[in-house]
Order: sequence, then C-alpha cells, then structure tokens
Amino acid sequence: MPKNINRFLDKIVEDAVEGVLPKRNEKPLDEAYVVQTKKFETPTESLSSKTKSAHQELLDGYVKSLNDISVKLDSVQRSEIGPNHSEFRDLKIDEVYNLNASFLHGLYFENIGDPNSQISTDTLVYMRLERDFGSFDNWQRDFVACCMVARNGWAVTCYNTFLERYINVVVDLHAGNVPFGCIPIIVMDCWEHAYYRDYLRDRKTYVFAMMKELNWRRIQDRLEKTEKVARVMK
Repeated sequence: MPKNINRFLDKIVEDAVEGVLPKRNEKPLDEAYVVQTKKFETPTESLSSKTKSAHQELLDGYVKSLNDISVKLDSVQRSEIGPNHSEFRDLKIDEVYNLNASFLHGLYFENIGDPNSQISTDTLVYMRLERDFGSFDNWQRDFVACCMVARNGWAVTCYNTFLERYINVVVDLHAGNVPFGCIPIIVMDCWEHAYYRDYLRDRKTYVFAMMKELNWRRIQDRLEKTEKVARVMK
C-alpha cells in the first residue's frame, strides 16, 4: 500500500510539473512588447539645452535596450535552468533595470520644468501630502533628504497600497529598494548625469531648482488616478 501511494503521489507531481514547465523543444512565446520613447520638451532654464538633449538620448537608449530584451525573452530557454546562471535570469534582471529606467525618466521629465509652478492649499495633492507627512513642509524636507542620500538613483513620492498612505522612498540605481505596492507620484532624478554639467557636485542646488519648478498639475493628475486605485483596493 505505501508503494502504491508513493507511485500515486509521484504521478501527481509529474503531471503538475509537466503542465507548468515548458517542453524541452519549447516554442517562442510571441509576447514581446514594444515601448515607444516620448520626446520631452522641458521649458526650464535651470537645465542647459545640452543636459536636456543628453538626458533624452539616455532615455532613448534605455527604451531601445528594453525592447531588445523583450524580443529575446520570447525565445530564451526556460527549461532545465537554475539560479546560479541562466540567460533567462540575466534577461529578467535586465528587463526590470531598463523598465524602471525608462519609466522613471519619463515620470521625471513630465513632473519638472514648469516655470509657473505653484500649488494651492486646497488641492488634493497638497492635502494628501499634509495628511501623511504632518505638513507640506515636512514632506519637502523628507523628499529633499531622500534626494541627497540616493546613490546614483532616485527620490520618489509614492502611494503604498499596503500602508494605504503616501511615502517617500530612495531608489538606488534603477531597481534597488523599491517597495512592493508603490505607485509613483513625484519623481526626482538624482543620478549625476542629471545635473553634473550644470551644477557639478552641487546636488542640493539642483534639487532645489527642480523642486521650485515641479509641475503640480501633472502631479495632481497622477494623484487623482492613484486615489481611484486606492479606493478599489480597500
């Protein structure tokens, strides 16, 4: 009887594995996605035209890499692989790196460079930041601190679906320290390439200049969409 049970369990495991893992001669998934680069016009004099042009080219490079990776993932070997080394693992890690790099840059370009930047105390974004940080000034101080400590990375104000509140996070490189369940609302690029040509090592002056020109209308749009998501997830 025990042997029969073992054979029965082995058969269940074999059937389950066979249904999940691809065959050795696996076919391409044919599910590659394509990301298009948006050309950003950033009407700010706080960044030079050379910096803006070079930054756009950098974004174009991340998007091209992401699309190349997407194509390769369609046909990469997925069976008989392990955690020590595999092309599939390398591609998945590179996918996240270039995905975050592409969309974080896009969010950054969209929410900076407004020469008429202003925020009213009766706007939803102001009230939410004041609610979750105690005051709008507290949010600013915390956000600037995140900008200053990012190690070639990003400062991001995001809504965390688990905490059900807005928080500031530090993102090292393009993938480190990103909590699960976060929707980005405000994004600041703190890589040296974002400011070195214009500010050398003076990151603080760069950050202050960008914060004075935050596009609060765009940020408000993001927050309103996030609020709808938050209501659905409660």
